[in-house]
Amino acid sequence: MDDLRIQYVNLELKDNEQSHHTKEYSSKTLVVRRGAPFRVTLLFKGRPFNNHKDTLIFKVLLGGELFVEFPVEASKPATTSGWSAYFSPACLNANSRSVFVCSPASSSVGLYTIHIHVCTQGAQHYTAGDLILLYNPWCREDAVYIPLEYKRQEYVKNDHGLLFMGTANHIVSKPWSFDQYEPGMLEICLRLLQISPKHAQNRQKDYLQRASPVYLSRVVSAMINCEDDRGVLKGNWNSDFLGGVPPSKWTGSADILKQWARSQFSPVKYGQCWVYAAVMCTVMRALGIPTRVVTNFNSAHDTNGNLVIEEYYTDTGKKLPKCNDSIWNFHVWVECWMTRPDLGTEFGGWQVLDPTPQEKSGGVFCCGPAPVQAIRQQRVDLPYDIPFVYAEVNADVHTFIVKQGRVLSVCVDKEKVGSLIVTKNIGSPKPENITANYKPTNGTMSTNKPTNARSNKGLSVSLSLLKVPVAGENIPFTVTVTNTENIPKVLREHVNAQTKMYNRNPSDTFWEDHKVIHLPPHKAMVIPHTICLDHNGCLAGGLLVNLAAVVEDMSTQQRILVSEEFNIATTQLSIKIADEDSIVEHQEQTALIVFCNPFPVHVSGELTVTGSGLIEGAVKSR
Repeated sequence: MDDLRIQYVNLELKDNEQSHHTKEYSSKTLVVRRGAPFRVTLLFKGRPFNNHKDTLIFKVLLGGELFVEFPVEASKPATTSGWSAYFSPACLNANSRSVFVCSPASSSVGLYTIHIHVCTQGAQHYTAGDLILLYNPWCREDAVYIPLEYKRQEYVKNDHGLLFMGTANHIVSKPWSFDQYEPGMLEICLRLLQISPKHAQNRQKDYLQRASPVYLSRVVSAMINCEDDRGVLKGNWNSDFLGGVPPSKWTGSADILKQWARSQFSPVKYGQCWVYAAVMCTVMRALGIPTRVVTNFNSAHDTNGNLVIEEYYTDTGKKLPKCNDSIWNFHVWVECWMTRPDLGTEFGGWQVLDPTPQEKSGGVFCCGPAPVQAIRQQRVDLPYDIPFVYAEVNADVHTFIVKQGRVLSVCVDKEKVGSLIVTKNIGSPKPENITANYKPTNGTMSTNKPTNARSNKGLSVSLSLLKVPVAGENIPFTVTVTNTENIPKVLREHVNAQTKMYNRNPSDTFWEDHKVIHLPPHKAMVIPHTICLDHNGCLAGGLLVNLAAVVEDMSTQQRILVSEEFNIATTQLSIKIADEDSIVEHQEQTALIVFCNPFPVHVSGELTVTGSGLIEGAVKSR
């Protein structure tokens, strides 16, 4: 009789990927999660398998360099800290056996190759195939374990979501396809790890350290931008996007990551903060780390670390570009869920990671992981990059009114920076307010703060938009001035409107108004203003408006400045599915997309349609 040989190995892709929550991936390779057993069925030929004479030894290799060997046990081990395998008691056929293989919950993630050695009279080995091992947020022993299934569904498995932009008072949501299940995407995410500088410097050390989500997330943060490596995205914060795609036109991660791979890992042009964050969210979810995209409204960029942002206005309300520090209307990063064994249990949970290249960390453009709890507790001594993130949500704003180099007044605002921090609500398209995770709040913060108001001796001023500004419509607003003293006042009012990008100081004034006001004692006056449609036409392209009013008491030269920054809402697309009740999987369906032109002139443009799991790539029409 022939000696025992392995004829075929079945990696049981369908059953394993169902039990490992990986069936959505389009990879042809077995995808499993660490810390959980997967089943392998062996078909023998020659003589039957003999438990007493024959031994099976599995060998798994990571990167062709690191490997571990372990025998197949007769029954499930009581405890184990390493790789293990045991025969399934349900399948003890002489010509085939099912084996359960289990990796430690602390295994390195990546692409493994499985070899099986049959130790009998003539030893032989069989290459069973490859497997991709991911982090396992369903496993309590894994560093990325997150309790509650609905959170795992949202932060790991969900392949679409919303990014929030605009201003704290007027939030704009942008749909985004994370696309982690699209064909080739998981392989690209693994390739990103292979071409990182950390891997090039020391391959074995990099493979071993991939067991830690703290290490891996820091590598990914650096690789999403291209400033120090062959990273994914090239940033561009100008208005000229020649040679690339404007950041506002991207709608999903697959187009970006696939273009990066096709170009042999040349940076994709162009990205801004929300694009960087969304692509990082894709990579982290694909690798199994719970991740969510977070928007910080009124985000400070404090270059000198003094926790003070200085803003300068003229006495007529024009904002001046006088300081290296800045406040972005919004900034977008990601939070990843993991334990921090280097810091202790107190600082586990959500960690800030920011792939937008702003400041170097350890000589590289990356940021985090910074524990959200450490930011709230002002533990700026802990790793990584907590002082920088803390300033983004906590800096004070000193606003100066100046004239001919002389300071006329100064106001300190301790509430503006980090006034609202949001992420997508689980199972809902609404923003979830998570500001209190980062810092103590007064409990009254909302996404609809109605006015901007200031008071000083004898005078109070407030600025209010009368409705949400919409493209194609005039912008009405009021300035309310109250005299709180027993004497009449003669006041001069200056109102100034400038366009701006979300991360820059405003450009030149496009609208202004000036008035002299006579205000009796203890009286209030509501002054109406309207920015007319003719001026509104210059607000296309995602620009925002910086609207400021300066009220001057002509007898005392006392000045009060109030300001509001807002975006112009665009007309929403309407998507209607024809006969929704008749939708059949894998059959074509008609969708009707309706757009209303809000302007009194003809417009032209391009309609781009994408759909994760529905359309491969993008469909464009003009």
